[in-house]
Amino acid sequence: MRILTFLLIISFTSWAQDTTQHIVAGRSNAKIQQEKPYVILISADGFRSDFSHKYGAKFLQSKESTGVKANYMQASYPTLTFPNHYSIVTGLYPAHHGLVDNTYLDVNSGQEYRMANKKMVAEGKWYGGTPLWVLAEKQQMMAASFYWVASEANIQDTYPSYYYVYNEVIDIKTRIAQVKNWLSLPAEKRPHLITFYFPEVDHDAHEYGPEDPRVKNSVQFVDQAIADLEAAVAPLGLPINFVFVSDHGMKEVDNVNTIGKPAALNTSAFQVPWGDALLHVYTKDPSKIDSTYQELKKDTRFTTFLLDETPAHWHYRKSDDRFNRLGDLLLVPKLPQVFNLSTRKTSKGKHGFDPALPEMRASFQAWGPSIKSGLIVDGFENVNVYPFVAKILGLHYDPKAIDGHSSVLQKALK
Repeated sequence: MRILTFLLIISFTSWAQDTTQHIVAGRSNAKIQQEKPYVILISADGFRSDFSHKYGAKFLQSKESTGVKANYMQASYPTLTFPNHYSIVTGLYPAHHGLVDNTYLDVNSGQEYRMANKKMVAEGKWYGGTPLWVLAEKQQMMAASFYWVASEANIQDTYPSYYYVYNEVIDIKTRIAQVKNWLSLPAEKRPHLITFYFPEVDHDAHEYGPEDPRVKNSVQFVDQAIADLEAAVAPLGLPINFVFVSDHGMKEVDNVNTIGKPAALNTSAFQVPWGDALLHVYTKDPSKIDSTYQELKKDTRFTTFLLDETPAHWHYRKSDDRFNRLGDLLLVPKLPQVFNLSTRKTSKGKHGFDPALPEMRASFQAWGPSIKSGLIVDGFENVNVYPFVAKILGLHYDPKAIDGHSSVLQKALK
């Protein structure tokens, strides 16, 4: 029995941590695409806009004089990992692309999407819009992903030509070597768009809070890895542009005096998926919305919104809800308090709050042969990264199909 149990554990572990490279056979770059530049789109999760200077990211600081840096990049609401990574690569606000939270209810199907559900994450039906890798592949430009939200999903019947299912087992040297291998392929098989993701800063800033010295270590780890990545591909002599972003910032919260699930939200009448920076309240009986709304408004620890009451800059109203996935009511805690629906103590660092808060600001830098040198730009919304990258790669898209605008970062291009 012990041997059988051990084998089952090994089998489950190998399934849960898929470390193989997935390659879509039969693809190649069109001749016209082989002459285009390259973009490595890098995200460091939770890398707040001030972290580069606050924690001595020397390589990223050195690139300010040879590239473009934004004072900050404004995340989309809610300032959470899955919605914002997908906004960056689709140019759409979360309520417009459908990934409205890390966890939410799809009202039409009755299914609850959860970022921890690997099978669900890989289903293309959850993702609206056209991610950059899908845009590229449909124009016969090959793309690769060493992690990005939705990159392992079949969106519009299209995967990146080369991709990895997300795991935290593959070490950074192996990952960098793989990017170099991709860019060393013959021109007809070489990806021109590569996405690359770092989880370390987010992990440490959550656990210890954004002011903890251990966050400095993770920031400097990411900084050194990006330096090593650039050094690894430099000898190839290719016109490679680097675009460095993050999905959101981080704020220290009161993780002792947290808010539990309000008593008015009984499970017989309401479904409330897990959340800490906001709660979606889905009613099973629409006639109860108004009375519950009035009852919840009495609790001053959080703000209760009807969908038409949310701030306009969130783009998170009923009229924005293209996939019918927002709650009938939204509960937003008054900081520094947050929700905690479990019996376990929650983390010290949080995000997901109003993108107008300075602590929620994300990072943006870019450098390379297509990008101007020594330019500082004002803060801008992350949906504008999409047209910027598409322009570098020479990809065509419908401007009316996205929320971003090419004019915002046009000045950053040579």
